[in-house]
Amino acid sequence: MNRHPLHRPTPTPRRPVTDRRGRRLPRTVRLLTTATGITALVVLTCAGTAQAAADPGTVVLAAASIDQVVNNIRVWLMGILGGWATLCLTVGFLRYISGEPGEVERGKLAFRSAAIGYAGALLAPLIVTIVGGWVA
Repeated sequence: MNRHPLHRPTPTPRRPVTDRRGRRLPRTVRLLTTATGITALVVLTCAGTAQAAADPGTVVLAAASIDQVVNNIRVWLMGILGGWATLCLTVGFLRYISGEPGEVERGKLAFRSAAIGYAGALLAPLIVTIVGGWVA
């Protein structure tokens, strides 16, 4: 017979959420980060489901003309640059609102990168038309 009570370990105290330098992150930053992650997960899940349910239809593997190829390149370039600029804008906003001097400067740099990305997306049709003129 065991006369000793059951050993129940005491829970360790929770550490506060900190950044790389050991400083405590503001609650709003933690909530925004969590909300952004959950939103991205839901959007990606729904997009994958909708794409899988869509009827593939006829698949065309060849372009009819060089103009169609140039148009496809322009659309892809605008999409990639716009997406990258939006990501830079979001990261810059989160860094800027943290209030720390180093992160505020990094946020401003991310805002500049977003502006360059949006300018590139706006100028993509002109650039692709010029390059397409050289090729054709």
